[in-house]
Amino acid sequence: MAPGASRLTGVLAAAAVAAALSPAAAAARGPVVVQRSVEVAELKTSHKAVWSLGARRARGRMVRPTRPITGTRTVLPVDGHRTTPDGIRWLRVRVPGRPNGRKGWIARRGTTLSRTPWQIVINTRTLRLRVYRRGRLARAFPAAVGKPSTPTPHGRFFVEESVRMPAGAAGGPYALALSARSNVLQEFEGGPGQIAVHGVMNLGGRPGTAISHGCVRVADHNTRWMAARIAPGTPVTIVG
Repeated sequence: MAPGASRLTGVLAAAAVAAALSPAAAAARGPVVVQRSVEVAELKTSHKAVWSLGARRARGRMVRPTRPITGTRTVLPVDGHRTTPDGIRWLRVRVPGRPNGRKGWIARRGTTLSRTPWQIVINTRTLRLRVYRRGRLARAFPAAVGKPSTPTPHGRFFVEESVRMPAGAAGGPYALALSARSNVLQEFEGGPGQIAVHGVMNLGGRPGTAISHGCVRVADHNTRWMAARIAPGTPVTIVG
């Protein structure tokens, strides 16, 4: 089995239950704004994401420079900039992990800034996934989402890593592992209860239905199309 495959099994199988009352869900209730591009920060070193710049003892979370499944660089969407009186430049970024939708401040030093023209919008009510490039619709296709007992979480997330699935794995051929997490399953088969967009290979579930345990399933050829274009850090908004 390929490295990280057992963890990825948990990612896909535990694509579980939503956070209807989470900050991310509340933020996603308004109109979805699709931008021409979004600034992202690639981490060169580990960073502590702090929740407040004004606190004497800043509380926060460490964010590693690489992702756990593929080992690719961590890339985080940037929502703001600030320079504190001591001259340190900071970035406000979206932080992976629980609670959904958390944002924190990381030092600008030790990052490389760029922009992505891609954004994904998933609507669990219309059962559609739309991919935008430079603010224009590039592709749209039906998606299977979480059934009523295990709904797909709503909110503003991002792609943590793009994973080529091992041969014979459920949900292949590719999976986009998202920053979204289940608020019910803290872990599943070694995975962190992480939500993913993936195929239906060796799994089934016709796109255009509400049948999954929380993950978003699309036709296999559509996962190939996205995997060739969508990089880590790409914003993903889920509404319904």
